Amino acid sequence: MEMSSAIIQQILTENLTNDDIHEIVSRVKAGESGNYSEALASILDRVGSLLNVSERLLDNLLLLLVEITSDIAHAERGTLFLVDTETGELFSRVVKGSEVEEIRFPMNLGIAGTVLENQEILTVEDAYSDQRFNSDIDKKTGYQTKNLVCLPVRVSPGGSVIGVLELLNLAKLPLDSVTMQVLEKVTANSGKVLKNAHQFEQIQQARENESHLLELASVISSELQLKPLLEKIMEAVIMILNCDRATIFLYDEKNNELWSQVALGMNQEIRIPANRGIAGEVFSTGCTVNIPDAYKDSRFNQQIDLKTGYRTRNILCMPLINKHGVAIGVTQVLNKRVGAFNRADEKKLRSFSAQASIAIENAKLFNEVFNMKNYSESILRSLSNGVISVNHLRKIEKCNGIACRILGADESNIVGRFSDITFTGDNHWIVDSLRRVIATNDSDSFIDAEITNMQGKKVSVNMSVVPLRSISDEPMGGLLIMEDLSIEKRMKGTLARYMTKEIADQLMDSDGAELGGQIKELSILFSDIRNFTTISEKLGPQETVAMLNEYFSTMVDIVFHHGGILDKFIGDAMLGVFGAPFSSDEDADKAVCTAVDMMKALKQFNANRMLKNQQVINIGIGIATDNVLVGNIGSIKRMDYTVIGDGVNLASRLEGATKFYHADILISEKTCDLLKYRYFIREVDLIRVKGKTLPVKVFEVLDHHDKQTFPEMEKVIRLTHQGIDLYRQQRWQEAIDIFNSAIRLNHKDELCKMYVVRCNFFMENPPDPDWDGVWIMTTKS
Repeated sequence: MEMSSAIIQQILTENLTNDDIHEIVSRVKAGESGNYSEALASILDRVGSLLNVSERLLDNLLLLLVEITSDIAHAERGTLFLVDTETGELFSRVVKGSEVEEIRFPMNLGIAGTVLENQEILTVEDAYSDQRFNSDIDKKTGYQTKNLVCLPVRVSPGGSVIGVLELLNLAKLPLDSVTMQVLEKVTANSGKVLKNAHQFEQIQQARENESHLLELASVISSELQLKPLLEKIMEAVIMILNCDRATIFLYDEKNNELWSQVALGMNQEIRIPANRGIAGEVFSTGCTVNIPDAYKDSRFNQQIDLKTGYRTRNILCMPLINKHGVAIGVTQVLNKRVGAFNRADEKKLRSFSAQASIAIENAKLFNEVFNMKNYSESILRSLSNGVISVNHLRKIEKCNGIACRILGADESNIVGRFSDITFTGDNHWIVDSLRRVIATNDSDSFIDAEITNMQGKKVSVNMSVVPLRSISDEPMGGLLIMEDLSIEKRMKGTLARYMTKEIADQLMDSDGAELGGQIKELSILFSDIRNFTTISEKLGPQETVAMLNEYFSTMVDIVFHHGGILDKFIGDAMLGVFGAPFSSDEDADKAVCTAVDMMKALKQFNANRMLKNQQVINIGIGIATDNVLVGNIGSIKRMDYTVIGDGVNLASRLEGATKFYHADILISEKTCDLLKYRYFIREVDLIRVKGKTLPVKVFEVLDHHDKQTFPEMEKVIRLTHQGIDLYRQQRWQEAIDIFNSAIRLNHKDELCKMYVVRCNFFMENPPDPDWDGVWIMTTKS
């Protein structure tokens, strides 16, 4: 009696292992050698009557019943499967060390499913020859089943079936009738206990789930910041589902992406296309995906695990649906700590996802309102005009920096005061206008009006007074918009419409905008889009204009970034100037760096267009450095700050020559000589352009290339120079050999291929004795 009481207490209160169960059976067997199976059944019956709070009760009972029946039948091992009515599955638990792994499968599968359906004992002498045998469990456990006996487990003799017991690899089959009767008696006595324990466990889980959901409700009611809210939700998800990692992906409608800044176990933002991967599939279809073995599912990208060093075992991914039935994102959880995610887990996740989606929508709305407030205040600060807002009582609520400067006062001396006190004396007309605008909902405008600021100075302004109304069209106040009409601002505003800020500042500092100019050494950059006529015909006028605007916006920013000024646009061509109005000893370098960055930007520009299936473009760039005339040229009514001279013409010719030499960037000899920094440059040719007598050396800049677009660059540059030297010495065959060596290093090098053709031509048609190696350019391009 004392022994059985100790055993019962042990079953109810401890986390038992397989060894513990084996030890209990051995103790009962030793103490009740005559009829130990009935003693064990009695213990199970008493456990049922003493059922109380025990987290591992069901696990202990499963282990104990399997150990008892396996010993009675002389089986190597056994498995007890119980019916989960919520999921429509049979499940069992296997103890591995300190962890319990759960095995689940549909209740209509395998021999266990057959016994459950027919409610009769089934003996199988050769498991793998029986088509009903489910070999998946052997694959999961690594155990080899040879034969088995499967019995239904009833609540009571003749009662409803709550599960099935499988005894595996019995020493002798068939079992004798006595052994079979004992097994039926043990399972019948255990059925009620198992059912009660299972129901108790379900009640405990329901209470825990309810507690977690209440905790989540508390989180939702107390947190409006999106990121902290998501972090708290994810912590709750991991706790409820007992998993390793969790991620919430939200939908970015603008970029059509799923993104997350919250992935417990990870610390970087994740962005993926909204239709890619498992998360994308769940978001697009609205269907839950439950993957018990990630590496056996073709949708799982194993490269992610290789990059992170993390091992993904199983995945549960579910859409987040808002109250309007629209998907706003997905929740993805990884690696349930015990077994795989089951339908009960799906139910838990679905249950709180509904609440979570409401909380996320509220937090997103709060963020949008907060961002809009910041956005509005940023606009207010960045406006070039003074802005003052007043409420319906004409109390000043906002005042930007420009308005403070116009009024000659700090913000603290303006905001919070009533306009009737702020605008007094000669300025009282502003109060009259505000009173009228707020009352009538009409606007007022004052052109070149004069106000006296708080320092007593007269300031000329253009002022607009406009009403502010609520959504319900109720008066909220008024808005004062003031444009400073000081002479300096007026002049700069006019000049800035047709020239850069640098030129405008210089002209403002001079005595006047004279028509004359000055001779300065400048570096001129000329760029042109190749085959533009053909491209424009293909695109049509609207797409052509859109493409040019996007292209020029990118390129002009690069010119300005390197300290250049934009002289003009000539159709699809662009003329940039370096060294005006302010020169430096690095103007040639600035021009070359600009050209290199333009070619790099063009590569990204074309890549973006290719993604949109749009026409890509190519450009050529020519750079020349020379003394040119720079200044304001034109008439009294209209002037342009521009450059004129041979250097401008040469830059244009060099740009045209890029097509002939299959180059991207060509620079003149003088530009090359003035460079202060090291670049990848090679000599191209000695040419005499149309209209000029003296030849000029031309060089190619290659810094925008990488190892893929121009392999073995330094070696090819060295071989090109050697080949050109031999070419000018009329040593044709030696030059051909050198150029061919360069071509073998870079088979795309069109310059060396051109020289091979030239050398072959001159071998058959020798030049005149006075040939100086100069190539004559007969056309502009």
